[in-house]
Amino acid sequence: MPERVRAGVVGASGYIGGELLRLLLGHPHVEVATATSTRLAGRRVDTAHPNLRGVTDLAFVSPESLEPVDVLFLATPHKQTMARMPEFLGLAGQVVDLSADFRLRDPAAFARYYGEPHTAPGLLDGFACGLPELHRKELADADRISVPGCMATAAILALAPAVELIEPDVIVDARTGSSGSGATAGPANTHAERSGALRVFAPTGHRHEAEIAQATGLSVRMTATGVEAVRGVQVLCHVRLVEGVGERDLWRAYRERYAVEPFVRLVAQRRGPHRLPDPKILSGSNFCDVGFATDGQGRATLVAALDNLVKGGAGGAVQSFNVRRGWPERTGLAFPGLHPV
Repeated sequence: MPERVRAGVVGASGYIGGELLRLLLGHPHVEVATATSTRLAGRRVDTAHPNLRGVTDLAFVSPESLEPVDVLFLATPHKQTMARMPEFLGLAGQVVDLSADFRLRDPAAFARYYGEPHTAPGLLDGFACGLPELHRKELADADRISVPGCMATAAILALAPAVELIEPDVIVDARTGSSGSGATAGPANTHAERSGALRVFAPTGHRHEAEIAQATGLSVRMTATGVEAVRGVQVLCHVRLVEGVGERDLWRAYRERYAVEPFVRLVAQRRGPHRLPDPKILSGSNFCDVGFATDGQGRATLVAALDNLVKGGAGGAVQSFNVRRGWPERTGLAFPGLHPV
């Protein structure tokens, strides 16, 4: 019987923190020992996450009250996590970070995309990328894991099988639901402003393009649009095929790359309402669906979809931790999603 590990969730009152709690509370090998929140310390976890009513009696504690555990999952804000990382590393043998602070290996790239210098550049090389489909070997003995961003995860999984079959210049067009803005999003994300909107909030240079370029070696330009959905990410990667490459070559590459992956499914059908990846049917699941379409003239659109809070966040973190502990990757992540929703 695998040992049970004691876990802490830092920043547990946000949407990603809530998903971490939901998944870890149902994980057979994990005991959630603590969940922190600055503004809700002392209050029950289910006041922020009503879906957890009857599941746990856990209450939030202040970050200052954090005690040592086996593993810390960090759902802390971008640009704030790096300052506290030495503290976190002293409290747990294993740390899984869901902020952006340790995703980019190059401190200059971090400064360019996040607008300020990295305050702990010496720690950057010590983090393995929390994307098992590309980094399973490194994760097997990694005690420091950095989980990629949601749109980056989708784009990387869409592009990875095709890297040798396409020209290096890629345009990534992403769309995301409102939960991607977090639980404390500002006035631009109120229901009155968001409802019915298709807001291009990053017409150029979205931060995730740096992660996609780092992972694939491609030259990436990225745009991002907020849509009315609450959950979900969908990316369209517009590419030009290398001369002589056709649809059959893409089919072969995707099938070979993802044939045994537990959470990546190839969806590229010619008929039906769900011909290409659609995040709607992935809500709550850890799947990433990938697919493609070609125009017969040397161009292709590579498509991926996922739940930004699960495979694009908390689920990716738990899957990576399962790899690290040697547990089956599906452990605690078996929910298949709902249809219809």
